[in-house]
Amino acid sequence: MPVTVHPSAIVDGGATIGEGTSIWHFVHVCGGAIIGSGCSLGQNVFVGNKVRIGNNVRIQNNVSVYDNVTLEDDVFCGPSMVFTNVYNPRAHVSRKSEYRDTVVKRGATLGANSTIVCGVTIGEYAFVGAGAVVNRDVPPYALVVGVPAGRKGWVSAHGERLALPAEGSGEAVCPATGLRYVLENGICRPA
Repeated sequence: MPVTVHPSAIVDGGATIGEGTSIWHFVHVCGGAIIGSGCSLGQNVFVGNKVRIGNNVRIQNNVSVYDNVTLEDDVFCGPSMVFTNVYNPRAHVSRKSEYRDTVVKRGATLGANSTIVCGVTIGEYAFVGAGAVVNRDVPPYALVVGVPAGRKGWVSAHGERLALPAEGSGEAVCPATGLRYVLENGICRPA
């Protein structure tokens, strides 16, 4: 499948874009970016030079993916969510040498208007609620909400809430798929 680029989009020379990716209105992809196959970049998305985006990633409208952000396969970035890459920015101090890496693992969801403070890792299939501010690592399959974001439960790879205890150990079944999940020592995983 060919890459689709809307006429109003700017894709700088040198950018790598996988087959079947769609780039919509007013998007700007910088020349050093690497974007996988089957992705969708919504209206007014910006992708920096030092950005790696996996396959089948969905980036909704008005999202800027700044340098030092990595999005693994199947990540969903909700409308107007925010990434940062400098922890303590000042207009009069150049801190480009201080960018912190942010990694969003496979299958994670970042809700609309959430903010991801640089230097964190969002675990596989984690779910960041709309408007949350993430300032520390999020475990795999965790549901986090609030300011600052705190764990409020667990979700399946399908995005369904799991009936697991907040802490300790337990087992639950995804109501959509029937797959079993186990919580042991604060770590959730498929059984």
